[in-house]
Formats: sequence, structure tokens, C-alpha cells
Amino acid sequence: MNSEEKIKIPKPEGYECFACGTANPIGLNLQFYRSGDSVCTEITLGKYHVGWANISHGGIISTILDEAMSWTILYFKRVFFVTRKMEVKYIRPILVGTPLKVRGQLIDDNKFDKKIKVRAEVRDDCGNLLARSTGEFVAINSEDLSPVFNGSKKEIFSMIDKLPPL
Repeated sequence: MNSEEKIKIPKPEGYECFACGTANPIGLNLQFYRSGDSVCTEITLGKYHVGWANISHGGIISTILDEAMSWTILYFKRVFFVTRKMEVKYIRPILVGTPLKVRGQLIDDNKFDKKIKVRAEVRDDCGNLLARSTGEFVAINSEDLSPVFNGSKKEIFSMIDKLPPL
């Protein structure tokens, strides 16, 4: 596969997830695609994403990084998981109105460990690094999902089954 080729990753319609949901009128509605060994998204934040003085809110940036790492796991590992911890480093102010490219990658691929390590970065359209993160996630099988997810189990694993081939 050409490393610049973009393979769109389908997402379920109608969910209210702030980061990727299609039914959240104030959400980011992120759309992800595979490019080589990465999962990416592109977004330009607007005036409702401000923290201070035309600078994007750090919590929004953290959310985008967490979501990029999450979709990286979903696509490459084909498992359900939860975020255990993440660390974010803000390198430069991210001004609203700046086109951003976000890239997530697996750090290691230990098939026998439930812990999954991932990294993500945010760059502007000139390639300048603006923020980066590392995260540790924990894979959860269907039997171990908490009762909170009982109504969604079938949908969660059906979404994984509909992902394009690796």
C-alpha cells in the first residue's frame, strides 16, 4: 500500500460521542483514515473551541489526541478497550482556524499483553509539531465489559467487524 494512500475508516452513524459522533451537534465529528502504519484525521478548530485569546482549548486538543490513539487501536488491533492513562505535551499554541493533521501510531504490538501503547501528534499544514501524546490503553473482551456497555456490546463488536482489511 502506498503510504500516502488514504483508506477511509467507517464509523457508526447516530452516536453522540463528542469527538467522532455524527449525532452530536456541538461535537467534532472526526473522520479517520489509514495512511501507511498510521490512523489520521484532519480538522480545523473554530471559535467555539477557544481556550484563550484565539488559542484552541487544551482539553479539546487532548480529546483529539485521545481519539486518534483510540481509532489507531480500533483499526490495527481490532479490539475494544479503555484509556488507562495518557500524557500530553503541548509544544506550540494551536490557533483556531489552523488546518491540523493528527496522526496516531502503535508504539509496540505485544499480542500477549492487554496493555496497548500508542502515540499521537498534531501538526499544522506546514508540518510543524504542535502537540503530542502517549497513551496506555487496556483491551477488554466482550465478557469483561461492564454492565454500562450491555446495550452496546453487539454494536461495538459489529463496528470492529466492519473495518476495512489491514
